[in-house]
Amino acid sequence: MNFFQTVYEVVKSIPAGRAASYGLVARLAGNPRMARQVGWALHVNPDPKSIPCHRVVTIDGKCSRAFAFGGENIQRELLEKEGVGFLGDGRVDMEKYGLK
Repeated sequence: MNFFQTVYEVVKSIPAGRAASYGLVARLAGNPRMARQVGWALHVNPDPKSIPCHRVVTIDGKCSRAFAFGGENIQRELLEKEGVGFLGDGRVDMEKYGLK
């Protein structure tokens, strides 16, 4: 299995109502130094219906400005529909909703 495939498997394991950082996904995929490559993998997500890339945000909870499947506001909307809460400054409340 290549790195992108491993990333997709990790992202599939993020439960609804939770978010994970690119760095955490990279670490769980076996290479903590490849957070940027996680972003590349998600940008070319081959199956957005089963690989919930909207659940991956920056370490401090920011949604992607380049969210590949409809723009940055769509990512927030998808997370909110799953019950993920946001702080007043627009970041995911990673303390409460972040995968550890």
